[in-house]
Amino acid sequence: MKRLLLSVFVAALAALMVQPPVHAQTEKVRLGYLPVITYATFFIGIERGYFAEEGIEIDLLPLPSGGGDSIVQLAAGNLDIAATGAGAALWNAIALGFPVKIVAPLHTERPPLATPLVIAAKRADQIKSVADLKGGKIAINGVGSAVEYWVYAALKREGISMDEVTTVAMPFPQMAAALDAGAVDAAVITEPLATLGRDQGLLTVLADDFIDGITVTYVFMSESMLTERRAVAEAFMRAYLRAARDLQGEIDESTASIIEKYTNVPAPVVLRMNRQYYDPNGVIPVADLEEVQRYFKGRGLLEYADLLEVPALIDGTLVESALAAIGEYVPAPAATPDN
Repeated sequence: MKRLLLSVFVAALAALMVQPPVHAQTEKVRLGYLPVITYATFFIGIERGYFAEEGIEIDLLPLPSGGGDSIVQLAAGNLDIAATGAGAALWNAIALGFPVKIVAPLHTERPPLATPLVIAAKRADQIKSVADLKGGKIAINGVGSAVEYWVYAALKREGISMDEVTTVAMPFPQMAAALDAGAVDAAVITEPLATLGRDQGLLTVLADDFIDGITVTYVFMSESMLTERRAVAEAFMRAYLRAARDLQGEIDESTASIIEKYTNVPAPVVLRMNRQYYDPNGVIPVADLEEVQRYFKGRGLLEYADLLEVPALIDGTLVESALAAIGEYVPAPAATPDN
C-alpha cells in the first residue's frame, strides 16, 4: 500500500513539473503601439497566448504617431515599453537624459522592401528611375523619421544628395492621394498601403531594393522597468522572441488573420504583400544604430555636439536571459530536390 501511495505521489509530482507555471498575479505591461503590421510580434504574442503564459497582460495604448511621442511617454512613466524608429527625436531624447534603453530590434527590411519608394501610376512614363527624382518632391512620414533614411539610401545609389530633393512630411495614408494629385513626385510608403495603392491602380513601385538588412526600429524599456520589474521584463522578452519566431518565412492564414484583427488589413492582402523581417534571436545591430545616428547628425537634426556611444544605450541582458531559457532559433535547412 505504501509503495502504491508513493507511486501515485511521484506520478502527480511529475505531472506538475511539466505544467506551465501558474502565476499568482497577472502583471500588466503598458505598450505604446500603432495599428500597423510592423507591430505584428505583439499581436501574435497576445493572440497566441505567449504573454499570458508568462503571466503578462499587454495593455496596448494607441499613439498618434511613433518616434518621439512614444519615447516621451515612456520616459514620463505613461508606458512601460515602446517600439519605434531610431529617428532624430529618439537620439535627441536620449541625449537629454531620458531614462530608456534599447532592449531588442523591432523589424528589419530586406528586398523586396515592405516600405518601398513609389510614384503615381499615371506618371510611370515620366519617372522611370530614382535618378529622375533629382529636383523633385518626395513624401515621408516625418522630418527626422527613420523612414527619411530610406530616401537617403535610395538617392545615394544614384549619386543624388538629400539637398537635391525636397522632402514633404505627411501621414502614410495621405501619400497615395498626394501622388495622384501631383503634389509630390514620389513617396516612401509602408505596407499594406503600397499593395492597396497598386490594387487601386494609383501607385507603382519605383524601387524596393535600396535597403538590405538595416534595422531602424527597436523595442525600448524604461530603466525603472529594467530594475524594479526585472522578472516581468525578462518574461516579456521570452514571449516576444517566441512571437518573432512565428513570423519567420512564409506566414499562414492563421497569422494573417491575427494581423488583420489588429490592423484591419484583409488577410489575403497580408499574405501577398512584402513583409518585414523579425529577428528570432533578438540581435541588436550596433552598426546600424551608429549608421543612422551619423546620418541624422550629418543632416543637422541632432541637438548635441558629439555622437553618443551606442553600446551604452543598449541593454542586451534581457535577450541573453530569454535565449538561455528558450534556446537559440536555428532555421530549418532548406529543402533539397530529390536526386
